[in-house]
Amino acid sequence: MLNRRDFFKMSAAAVAVSSVSKVAMAALPEIASVSGAETQAPSAPATGRPYHPVVTLNGWSLPWRMRNGVKEFHLVAEPVLREIAPGMQAKLWGYNGQSPGPTIEVVEGDKVRIYVTNRLPEATSVHWHGQRLPNGMDGISGLTQPAIASGKTFVYEFEAKRAGTFMYHPHADEMVQMAMGMMGFWVTHPKTPDFMRVDRDYVFLINAYDIDPGSYTPKVNTMLDQNIWTFNSRVFPGIAPMVAGVNERVRIRVGNLSMTNHPIHLHGHEFVVTGTDGGWTPPASRWPEVTTDIAVGQMRAIEFIADAPGDWAFHCHKSHHTMNAMGHQVPTMIGVNQQGLVDKITNLLPDYMPMGTTGMAEMGEMSMPLPENTLPMMAGQGQFGPMDMGGMFTSVKVRAGLKAGDYSDPGDYQHPPNTVAYEFDAEAVPVTRAAPLKPDGSALQVRKPGKAKSGNAKPAGHNGHEGH
Repeated sequence: MLNRRDFFKMSAAAVAVSSVSKVAMAALPEIASVSGAETQAPSAPATGRPYHPVVTLNGWSLPWRMRNGVKEFHLVAEPVLREIAPGMQAKLWGYNGQSPGPTIEVVEGDKVRIYVTNRLPEATSVHWHGQRLPNGMDGISGLTQPAIASGKTFVYEFEAKRAGTFMYHPHADEMVQMAMGMMGFWVTHPKTPDFMRVDRDYVFLINAYDIDPGSYTPKVNTMLDQNIWTFNSRVFPGIAPMVAGVNERVRIRVGNLSMTNHPIHLHGHEFVVTGTDGGWTPPASRWPEVTTDIAVGQMRAIEFIADAPGDWAFHCHKSHHTMNAMGHQVPTMIGVNQQGLVDKITNLLPDYMPMGTTGMAEMGEMSMPLPENTLPMMAGQGQFGPMDMGGMFTSVKVRAGLKAGDYSDPGDYQHPPNTVAYEFDAEAVPVTRAAPLKPDGSALQVRKPGKAKSGNAKPAGHNGHEGH
């Protein structure tokens, strides 16, 4: 058993508990676990210093216990079953029943003790990404500590020295373990609760998977051709919306643990980048943006005033990242006349339908049968019809009269009269146009594209030119 009297003397290394017996577990903080993927509303801290809690998108924050002035957490690395979106599940690795694991929230200056129990089939470790701490607590297997073997519990302890936005993830068989979903968010709040205070503070991690339709386990050797691009291991339409009251100040903290960068874009508002994993950005260094690029291993905190009511899109601006279960070998059939082929195939498969001739949206709108445990590339219904989106996409729902602490989905935005784009009936509006003028003031002859002239003349519609 761990001798707690000597604990602080051992800050140069993570300390292994000899076994995970019932007796040993009785001395540890209770294991909190969550299996569902609903966003849990925050609650004020019951012990320790006060802070304004964050909201983890489709996730939750890990509870702790206070013991002799130390904030103690218990992480359990284990296989988990994560719902990517309704209709698809993935067999991942994570922490405390979820991937990503629960968010850890502490306050600047807290003494923190984290017990990590390994229920994986291989050794692991935990790296506290961005933290200032003793070298032996940095979580690099072989370099700064022995790896945490299966069935063992290690202890990490350090002081949360600076406020900011951080992550945790393994540095042991990292390619496999992170590809399987092992990661989590860490927030260190400032000592003064009113410093950089916002009304709503959202957090999530970007991660990606390569999961074949019909399969449940990610391919861990894929480098860049992932087909499931996620916010907190969820894809649209399974990603919860972020809500805000009109004129509330909103912070969204994003960490990127995928294999590529992500330009994150917000509609309807301008924001500023107020923080990175290196700390808060000086006010003089900020400028308004609507998109910020987040590189691999980086964190960004953006802030804006939610002063425009509506349902505003929030997504990665790489177009393939707003799709689900994408097949990279699917040929492009736009403009291809498939009728002759269709006639032959339907003799063998009467229910066959040609797809992709006019684009890919039809594939998400026809509710075609899918292989087991996969999702259509584009899915989700809005109040005006199919949304043709997937992957890294959600919305920021800004509403007047939203109560503080209310994080429930307010439903579709009710647009004021005459504020929705509409179809234009050109036939109902007679138009008389004057002939446009050449630079010398004479009238241009305007001719609509048409058939070719007789003889050797070029078609009248050939780039708007006659032969010269």
